[in-house]
Amino acid sequence: MTNMNRRNFLKTTGGAAVAVGATLAAPHVALAAAGKVVIVGGGVAGATTARYLKLANAAIDITIIEPNATYHTCFMSNEVLGGDRTLAQIEQTYDGLVKMGVKVVKDSVTGIDAAKKTVITAGGMPFDYDHCVVAPGISFKAEEFADVGDHSVITHAWKAGPQTATLRAQLEAMADGGKMCIIAPNNPFRCPPGPYERASQIAHYFKHHKPKSKVVIIDRKDKFSKQGLFMQAWKDLYGYGTDNSIIEWRSASTMAGLEAISAKDMTVDTLAAGKEKFDVINFIPDQKAGEIAFAADLANDKGWCDVDKITFESKKHKGIHVLGDASVATSMPKSGYSANSQGKVCAAAIVAMLAGKPVGTPSYVNTCYSIAGENYGFSVAAVYRYNAEKDEIAGVKDAGGLTAVDASAEVRRREVEFAYSWYNNICKDTWG
Repeated sequence: MTNMNRRNFLKTTGGAAVAVGATLAAPHVALAAAGKVVIVGGGVAGATTARYLKLANAAIDITIIEPNATYHTCFMSNEVLGGDRTLAQIEQTYDGLVKMGVKVVKDSVTGIDAAKKTVITAGGMPFDYDHCVVAPGISFKAEEFADVGDHSVITHAWKAGPQTATLRAQLEAMADGGKMCIIAPNNPFRCPPGPYERASQIAHYFKHHKPKSKVVIIDRKDKFSKQGLFMQAWKDLYGYGTDNSIIEWRSASTMAGLEAISAKDMTVDTLAAGKEKFDVINFIPDQKAGEIAFAADLANDKGWCDVDKITFESKKHKGIHVLGDASVATSMPKSGYSANSQGKVCAAAIVAMLAGKPVGTPSYVNTCYSIAGENYGFSVAAVYRYNAEKDEIAGVKDAGGLTAVDASAEVRRREVEFAYSWYNNICKDTWG
């Protein structure tokens, strides 16, 4: 991989995510003695772990506990806001996993007894395990802006599903010439480029349907993921930097502090601009691990879960593995592809541990596509490997890369094709 150039890396990850993920993150492990694995959460990390456990050893008893009957992917959900994709097109079912023999229980987990190796659910049914995988995604930090309300008027839409539909309906109802605001969170958070792709997709919708409207990004940071690529896209597509720009980005230092957000009068108050009225406000709060991580005593004082980087086993409780957005995976971003890669690493580790075999040193992969507008995409790709000396997941030098800022129109168009191919493949690889 260290000698693979960017074009070939993207072709491979875009068109054959299954093969790359299996090669990099789930090396061959001899069949293990059958055991019980309970997985909390049926998102990307949890579902991938379940599928690859079954692929490695069909005799393992696997149960996923998930409160929702279906799962909406956060990746590609911004296209729902832009109008190029429907909510139904990002919905995944658990049918493929059930066909493999995975049990899927529709319930919420309320606690985990690490000493007794038992998962407790709201429905009252206990589930015993040999290994427990906790993939709870994110929750939001204590609300500092009380006037936001219950997010029914001012949405976050950072967990794809009903709020995505609500935000889309708000944009459709907005008059041409209206103004919407995206408030981006502090690091770390799920999908670092997400707020800026969201602004791009909404600007794409405005450009074609409400050309007098505007997107204002009020950031709680002074820089963001893929910043140069996004700003170039905004210049090319939406007039960024001109008086007629559809997108305006305001950095944290420029705003000098976010003071208040009000659902009652639809205003955002900053020290620099004062109280400003918007037609639609999309507030993405600061984040932490999903709530079960706290109920099960898995989170650290920063709100995330420290894990062994080889097995993703919790540093607080043996036999419990935490992965995906909730885990501290050092340089790996909190992304869908990271979660998929970590699920394969975790599955391989559990199979080896059940068999009493040594766990190998894993590699991991991440590719993140952003679609800024019609035929305009770009991406970042990276390969990671565990560094024992520093106890970190570190990027492999010269593996992967970033789309060039001055890439041609044809490259931009192909990146969109790669993104769509990647989406189809990773969904198949995760849920079957």
